[in-house]
Amino acid sequence: MPSQNASSAPLDQRKRLGNWLPADESAVAAFRLQLCRQARERANGGPRSEAVRAMHTLLRDDATLRMGMTRAIEEAIDAGYALGYRNIDELMQVVDYLMSYAPPFSDSSLVVCPINAVFDWPMCMPSGYAVFRHPVFNKQMRRVLTSWSAFLGGPHSRAHLNTKSPDGWFSPEADAKIGLSQFIAHPELPYWGFLSWNDFFTRRFREGERPVESADDDKIIVSPCEAKPYELRRDVKLVDDFWIKSQPYSLRDMVGPHEEALARRFVGGTVYQAFLNAYSYHRWHAPVRGTVVKAYNLAGTYYSSAEAQGPDPEGLNDSQGYTTAMATRAVIVIEADDPAIGQIACVFVGMGEVSSCMIDVVPGQRVAKGEELGYFQYGGSTICMLFEPGKVDEIVWDPARIDDPPIVKVNAHLATAR
Repeated sequence: MPSQNASSAPLDQRKRLGNWLPADESAVAAFRLQLCRQARERANGGPRSEAVRAMHTLLRDDATLRMGMTRAIEEAIDAGYALGYRNIDELMQVVDYLMSYAPPFSDSSLVVCPINAVFDWPMCMPSGYAVFRHPVFNKQMRRVLTSWSAFLGGPHSRAHLNTKSPDGWFSPEADAKIGLSQFIAHPELPYWGFLSWNDFFTRRFREGERPVESADDDKIIVSPCEAKPYELRRDVKLVDDFWIKSQPYSLRDMVGPHEEALARRFVGGTVYQAFLNAYSYHRWHAPVRGTVVKAYNLAGTYYSSAEAQGPDPEGLNDSQGYTTAMATRAVIVIEADDPAIGQIACVFVGMGEVSSCMIDVVPGQRVAKGEELGYFQYGGSTICMLFEPGKVDEIVWDPARIDDPPIVKVNAHLATAR
């Protein structure tokens, strides 16, 4: 595994990747405790959100899920983690509170994924793994996240889209992290012209900020996202044991069992994976010029992590290979104009929170290199590129040979066809 993913390191030395949650567990614990206090103060009876009420009913009435979640909470508390809640009822109370929560900016203890923070640590306790992998639980979790997404897509989610320090997303502190001048915005307008939190999250670069590298050279493959290299594996298999500690990529599971012919095309080929930062650009672009041959979504898990990693700060950190076969994701396949490249499959994986993978292209559509394909609506995210065997010699920023590679800009040179 790459150095960023030091899952063998002691727990207090393991990193949270992408700045979605603070590196310091005490800061996350303080956030949870404050959130739970606020939820208790607002609570009046059961959950207000219909989706959360249905989740509460599921966890109450399904004996298997109730047992698993109850034990996972108890195991996390017994392990010494400060959750702020003691049982399922109190957990649902705080999840309900988050249905009208707009994330503020924080220079020191940013929590962009509050539901992920609340589910730490039950999600990676011995009894929690099965709960967060359960299909019925994830189907209901999708309803909960869709409900929150509706709030984040509306005007009331703009509470922190202002220049006020310390929690405004247009404050000098936030600007230093984001580089707001790179993006299309209108400071003269209320909320700088953004219609909602999600509108801000999916902001676009100004023209010229991310030019397509070697736009006229079809052998140059560019990065589809603004993302930090995470893993590179060669000679990948059709089916592999993606849940074990080394988390080998399992092609049929990544693209879906109904697409076995597609998966077979990449057997023996290369998988490149990279993860997005909380402050990053979250839209996807075509890595080559060509024709879209497939574009579809796959339903999956939201907070499931691999037991083989053990307790993991943020749960999904060290399970990024595992999530490519398990989590909600979008698959877009492009037949490159240059036959030396063949087909490239891009797998866009939603990790936690809303995890909405929004596809903007259809099969048969022609795309130019660098043209937009879709976007992550909100939440942590990681991406994979699948290359056919023998098609690319080298990845420019190979995390297997470059210690702590930088974030690769969207449309920057990533690989060269043979």
